Amino acid sequence: MSAPMHSRPRQKSTTDVLRRAGCVFAEDEARILLNAAQSPAELDVMIARRVAGEPLEIIVGWAGFCGLRIVLEPGVFVPRRRTEFLARQACSLTAPGGVAVDLCCGSGAVGAVLQANVPAIELYAVDIEPAAVHCARRNIAAPGQVLAGDLYDPLPTQLRGRIDVIAANAPYVPTDSIRLMPPEARLHEPRVSLDGGVDGLDIQRRIADEAATWLKPGGHLLVETSNEQVDRTVESFTHGGLLVKISAHDATSSTVVTGTKPAARVTY
Repeated sequence: MSAPMHSRPRQKSTTDVLRRAGCVFAEDEARILLNAAQSPAELDVMIARRVAGEPLEIIVGWAGFCGLRIVLEPGVFVPRRRTEFLARQACSLTAPGGVAVDLCCGSGAVGAVLQANVPAIELYAVDIEPAAVHCARRNIAAPGQVLAGDLYDPLPTQLRGRIDVIAANAPYVPTDSIRLMPPEARLHEPRVSLDGGVDGLDIQRRIADEAATWLKPGGHLLVETSNEQVDRTVESFTHGGLLVKISAHDATSSTVVTGTKPAARVTY
């Protein structure tokens, strides 16, 4: 007879298996798996999937993000803890009733946080990956819209010059560095969500180049980047005509570049 899933021996044995497989947070992961499994047999399957390198969040079907439970599906980018800083910065710049866009939205985690924290926003989330669009529609509530397409292409044209905040967790891993990523990302997340081109910044540049067309005067573009790439991210924002600010959160190694469209000049 097997031990109950929540018994101390089962917790310890699950933790031991995960630790031997190289899981850094084995004890925490064991607890999550034990809470998610409906039977000992299901738990065994979940443990085997995790040992094989599948992301924990995909196995249990959700990820914690800024206090929300974000639904996840296979083949969708898993929101990272460091991206919570991007979401919070976006919330701080979005006024109630404002227009916000979550570009490269993945599961829609950033957009969901905006909806949960800023009243009555007009929200649009965009991704090119069909699995991400399907998943984001489970996390973003109506009247928010999740659109399929390449960056700004699917946005309604009437949004030009009206957007208050664009938040983008665009892919920024250099192509040659993807092979060095942990297998749970490299093998189980879509390449389009990871690959940022030769220097990792191809998508960021495209976003920055067009941002001023879509932002209202005084509106903001926020992009997550890395410490190593921040100078080049700033260059792309400046090239796009934006006023730049860099923000960092050391605890999660998060770096966000914010570009502001200059306010319209008043002429007499």
